Amino acid sequence: MRRVAIIGAGSVVFCKTLILDIMATSALEDTEFVLMAPSTSKTSQVKAYADSVIAANGLKAQVSVTTDRREALKGANYVICSFQIGGVAAFEMDYKIPLRYGVDQCIGDTLGPGGIFRALRSIPVILDVARDMEELCPDATLLNYVNPMAMICWALGETKIKFVGLCHGVQTTLDLISSYVGVPKQEIDYTCAGINHMGWFTKLTHYGEDLYPILREKFEQPAFYVNEKVRGEVFRHFGYFMTESTGHLSEYVPWFRKNQQALALYCDEPSFGGASGAYYTWCDYVANKYKEQNVLADEPVALPPRSVEYCAYILEALETGKTFRFNGNVRNDGMIANLPSECCAEGPIFADKNGLNKVLIGDLPPQCAALNMTNINVQRLAVLAAKSGDPETVVQACALDPLTSSVLTLKEIREMVSEMLSAEREWLPQFAGRTPRPTPTIHIPANVERAEVPIDPALAVFARFGELAK
Repeated sequence: MRRVAIIGAGSVVFCKTLILDIMATSALEDTEFVLMAPSTSKTSQVKAYADSVIAANGLKAQVSVTTDRREALKGANYVICSFQIGGVAAFEMDYKIPLRYGVDQCIGDTLGPGGIFRALRSIPVILDVARDMEELCPDATLLNYVNPMAMICWALGETKIKFVGLCHGVQTTLDLISSYVGVPKQEIDYTCAGINHMGWFTKLTHYGEDLYPILREKFEQPAFYVNEKVRGEVFRHFGYFMTESTGHLSEYVPWFRKNQQALALYCDEPSFGGASGAYYTWCDYVANKYKEQNVLADEPVALPPRSVEYCAYILEALETGKTFRFNGNVRNDGMIANLPSECCAEGPIFADKNGLNKVLIGDLPPQCAALNMTNINVQRLAVLAAKSGDPETVVQACALDPLTSSVLTLKEIREMVSEMLSAEREWLPQFAGRTPRPTPTIHIPANVERAEVPIDPALAVFARFGELAK
């Protein structure tokens, strides 16, 4: 039997979805699932439910649980990662500490202080998984669902394992585009490429007809624009439509969450995901609701159709050769020519018997690549900080973050990072109590005399202009 190790299988509902998808795929129904989490409180619930489905549907699958990651990985053909280091407790600090400094996050899992600190907690663990895979299952393929996707996959790209990062952004955005242009989703021919949560639809056609004129016309109508103000604004000014909703995108750029006026203008619709702390509030609600309850106790045991998740389709393609196209996250290495080769890029991939085969896109439109680079700069430093344990690199990553830098001074950023490192130290062993060096404010007396230094002749001219102006 093929062996699928799920690391982070305590994510009960999501784990259940992936297992059912694989069981519902005829070519994969004889799969052995090994569910790994630090405790068996949740994985035992998943196993009990999966066993009921197997029995009710006469399937050949098998399910076991373990708290030993190496035991789960030994001999695995596929590894699925879906863990969250620190859980809701760490997430609360990711959101509430920056908010006290004035950095208002909606989702906080991809960029911004929240995304950076989630990467600091998660990258050492995913690299441990990769090292174990190199030893225990070197031919296995890792399917990653851990966020922040781009930073996690950037780190994985520096290992020897085969991997791909999976996200929902392209599928859900196509649903929206389909409804706006009035064309069935399955009939839209598209190319989407960029980075995770900032992929650009560079091509949108229907039987050869360009759909962009229709989409642009819709976004000039208030009834459509109001549903996606942030994404609509970026579309109107940068020329291409992008993955991710108002709540996500508003965090990756400096224009929409920098003050109360901007928040009120662009992120005032909580139902569309722009509210402050929307994702943390939801996660906290779910965690408390199901803390003692068996979420799967009353779930039906009939095998449902496959969901829209890519996982089962990819495994089917790798096992049978039935080609499956999807958008995935991999090490760039030339897939997008005007983004760094070592970064994580998201673009079209074909899965088949030969493995995961990425499509070479060429250059993105320059303005799109430039906006991607504002996020890639942060990702690079966050990955470096996670691996090195250098608190100064964390400060620098946050200082380059578009949202944080639109709100805080460098000194304020340093203070925020120091507080977050101290508050989250139990999940950040690589920093071992290290904090950014203090930088006290330099007080300048009103009558200070400037030190004698050489003056650039050009600056001297400007100084003379200043004197004349007086």
